[in-house]
Amino acid sequence: MGQMVYLYMNKFNSLIQLFDYFKDDETCEKYLGAKRWGDTITCPHCGSAKKAYVTNRGYKCSDKDCHKKFTVKTKTIYENTKIGLRLWFGALYLVTAHKKGISSLQLARDLDVSQKTAWFMLHRIREMLNDQDPSLMQGTVEVDETYVGGKNKNRHAHKKIDSTQGRSAKDKTPVVGMIERNGKVKTFVVQDTNSDTLHNIVKSNIDANVTLITDAYRSYNGLGTVCNHITVKHTENNYKTEGDKHTNNIEGFWSLFKRGLVGTYHYMSPKHLQRYMDETSYRYNTRKVADSNRFEMAILKCDTPRITYRKLTEKERTS
Repeated sequence: MGQMVYLYMNKFNSLIQLFDYFKDDETCEKYLGAKRWGDTITCPHCGSAKKAYVTNRGYKCSDKDCHKKFTVKTKTIYENTKIGLRLWFGALYLVTAHKKGISSLQLARDLDVSQKTAWFMLHRIREMLNDQDPSLMQGTVEVDETYVGGKNKNRHAHKKIDSTQGRSAKDKTPVVGMIERNGKVKTFVVQDTNSDTLHNIVKSNIDANVTLITDAYRSYNGLGTVCNHITVKHTENNYKTEGDKHTNNIEGFWSLFKRGLVGTYHYMSPKHLQRYMDETSYRYNTRKVADSNRFEMAILKCDTPRITYRKLTEKERTS
């Protein structure tokens, strides 16, 4: 069954075709099981690959030290959900296929669920799309920051904040982006963009032989001691140095992200901003594959622990 499902997955290219195949939750569960376990059902509690007992609601681990019951959804983002897997798969396809994402209002209309349910589903999916790859970036890497938040000039007079021009985090949330030339992008929501913050991010994510390209922001000063650091001075209208040294790729990624922000989401709270960045980064990093393959790659990340609605909506502590 797993092999049959795998062969089919490259053949759909629309939401209608996806729903034609995933006609019920039973088909979805078989597909999810094939993706998680292949031909050997594995206990998600203890990792045992011994033959599991089949129960009326799923499986039971046969390992004598475990004996816990589980289903194909145990320890995934779908655990304890009251929403059918067919709708989850539809939401996942729409999130990964739409270049600028999809809002909770639009997803609610498309799947005929409430806006609250759609919002919850989207954040669980974003949590799943977080890139956990520990490998270091190679070759030529561009680094830049952007700031997410409303513009001061658009605020009412009593809401304006002084000295928020340029790289100010008083009223906006900074995001650091790193992009490997002809490779993947990584993004990090941060509290500030001082030298300690930027240096720690760069050092933790690049190989020592990397050629690092940044603008002339002073917080990048000193990175030449850990790698080959090239600076492009945008203030002098110098956007490309000799030898194809520029930050155009990361600037292009910011442009794509902000089109989604302005055109689809309109607002991203600082609390959830990293999840929005993970969603955008996932689509960018899989931009060269077909929608069906991008969907399938996302399914393989379903083992991410679910995030609860309470966790999503609780107020952040200010202490």
